Amino acid sequence: MGSETASGMSASDPKHAVRATRSAGRKMRSLLLDAASRLFKERGLSGTSISDIAAAADAFPSQITYYFRTKEALFVEAASRDMLYLARATEQAALKAHTPRDYTHALAETVTATDTVAFFAEALTLTRRRQDLAPLVERTIERLHSEGARAYADQVERHGWRSLRAPEESSRRFWAIAIGVIVEGFAMGRGAEEMCRELLRALGEQATSTSANDGSRLRLVGDHDHSPSTDGETSS
Repeated sequence: MGSETASGMSASDPKHAVRATRSAGRKMRSLLLDAASRLFKERGLSGTSISDIAAAADAFPSQITYYFRTKEALFVEAASRDMLYLARATEQAALKAHTPRDYTHALAETVTATDTVAFFAEALTLTRRRQDLAPLVERTIERLHSEGARAYADQVERHGWRSLRAPEESSRRFWAIAIGVIVEGFAMGRGAEEMCRELLRALGEQATSTSANDGSRLRLVGDHDHSPSTDGETSS
């Protein structure tokens, strides 16, 4: 009689085997991405070999080509994944903010504290020569914008701030400026604190606080202050 899983399903059951294989595949991909991210950041694309990554992940070089096809594709996927992780960490850090100034500072401090943005910028440059890798970068950027806009809209509505721009515009503007400031900062040998100050200067004011008891909701500058209508509200 075949061995049983905790759910009572035979380990030899084809569906169970498929799920086990998929789970093992996801785990291996994650291990390869972890190893690749660390090595690419330390040594760069040209200084890192497929064999190096496989050894660091306790895998075989053939597994890298199986899951990612090429070293360049692995580079772009690792950089894109790290960028989305950073965006999530940035969003979490900003949740603690109670004023627009604190919110912007939390964003700037988090994104300049690591080399993730510079890593992603290298992936952006790589896709200029490898257009087959561009779709992954495009999807990553769209997620940065959409999730950033949602998070910003939630915070503005939660605190009753008065936003100077629509959430989507604010998110796109933030990431465009952040990438530019950080890439320039790394090129000039600037430290995290200096890059943070420059990013804050470039971003300027994003929203203004409103009175805690005025009953206001998320509004954009230009809406009629005297109107209680929700027409001026934005959604995530």
